[in-house]
Formats: sequence, C-alpha cells, structure tokens
Amino acid sequence: MSTVTNFLEELKQESETTCKMLKIIPEDKYEWQPHVKSMTIKQLSSHIADLTNWIPLAFDTDELDFAVVPYSPATWNNNEELLDLFEHSFAEAKAKLENAKDEDLTPEWILRNGDQILGNLTKGGLIRIALSQTIHHRAQLGVYLRLLDIPIPGSYGPSADDQSF
Repeated sequence: MSTVTNFLEELKQESETTCKMLKIIPEDKYEWQPHVKSMTIKQLSSHIADLTNWIPLAFDTDELDFAVVPYSPATWNNNEELLDLFEHSFAEAKAKLENAKDEDLTPEWILRNGDQILGNLTKGGLIRIALSQTIHHRAQLGVYLRLLDIPIPGSYGPSADDQSF
C-alpha cells in the first residue's frame, strides 16, 4: 500500500472518531477551560476542526509564513456549524489525498514566522503532523469532556463509558 493510501485510510478513520467527539461538545461550555493557560473548548474544537486543512496546504503550497498570513481560526456559533466546518475540511483533505501520488509527498515544506523557521519538513511530514495533531488535540478534548463529566465515545475500541467493567 502506498504512503498516500495509508494517509487516506488514516484520515478516514481518525475523522470518524473526531466527528464523534465534536458532536458531544456541550454548547453551554464553549468558554470553559480547565486552566487559565489552556484553550477554551471552543478554541480547541476550532483547532481540531481546522487541522485537516493542513493536508491541502501541504499539496498547494511550499510554505506558510505567519508573518504574512497570520493564523485566523474559523468562526462558528453552534455544534452544527462546527461539524460543517470539520466536514468541509475533511472533504478537501480527502480529495487531495485521493488525487495524490507518493512522489508528491517528498518536496520540502517550510513553516515560518518571518525569518524564523518553525519547521522544515517534507510535504508528507506536514501531513503526518496534521494527522498526529488531530489525534493529540482530540485526546486533549477528551480530557476536557471527562472533567465536565460527559461520557466519552470510544476511539480505537470502547471507552469506559461504552461498556461496564
């Protein structure tokens, strides 16, 4: 199986799990955060919903310079809009991977803030980071939800909330 095919299968699997998590965010807790240094649930959810946009970014650009294009999270007001944002991001990422070849993953891609290089990797490396960050931040969201006593859906099998132990 090619690397692109592996990325595509992983994207599909992780997107199903991510969607389950985003669906259960309590709308009355968008501004909740477990610590003053932590993102709010809304900020974290926006970041999660947006991360798969980095896959088309990998194929369509050679770099991202925050000094030129500052990060601006998408705006949404309710869970339906959040899920629409996520589904749109997922669909674009899926389409890019469906039309890619392994050799498209090897060119260099740079993340910078003006002259400061934040990351110098391959386009495939950026896709790996986008998928890994989705998983990482989704787990972080799971902790937020657990602290709010919200049952957590399973990710790679049942969660403690899905079955009796």
